[in-house]
Amino acid sequence: MRIYTKTGDAGETGLFGGPRVRKDHARIEAFGTVDELNSHLGLVRTHPNAAFLDELLRRIQCELFDLGAELATPGDAAERIGVPHVEALEAAIDHYDGLIEPLKCFILPTGTPLAAAIHVSRTVCRRAERRVVALASQLDTVIPSNAIEYLNRLGDLLFVLARFANSRENVPDDPWHPA
Repeated sequence: MRIYTKTGDAGETGLFGGPRVRKDHARIEAFGTVDELNSHLGLVRTHPNAAFLDELLRRIQCELFDLGAELATPGDAAERIGVPHVEALEAAIDHYDGLIEPLKCFILPTGTPLAAAIHVSRTVCRRAERRVVALASQLDTVIPSNAIEYLNRLGDLLFVLARFANSRENVPDDPWHPA
């Protein structure tokens, strides 16, 4: 089987079990940005100091593949990402947030290379969330019921993980000071 099909050469792609749409369609933007987030998390996992996050991030990557598949399927598809997945993210947020100093101000997305990479993943996650919100606002569009909530919690978790990664290396938060 060849990897190239040439069916997308005219700027269209096929949805799972659905029609062909332009590659800049809101649905393609949504699941494409989820895929981009997944790749960024894969890059985070390769960091030498990220072993303590590997199991958690691998699970999240699998969930993002499931979410991407849901978003790529127009209509009412079987939902793979549900309330238990959102609750698992909340439990991870509570766990890691309990291990760091309380946040007292806005902070800059910096610190260790690992924390900075997690912050990049966080911003891509927020973009994916915005793309899913935009998709959901279109008439006659059905999205997975927990997609926005899942991405919102994941963005929160990535923020906490970036702070935790800095804390593990004794790198303090870098407070934002208005210019």
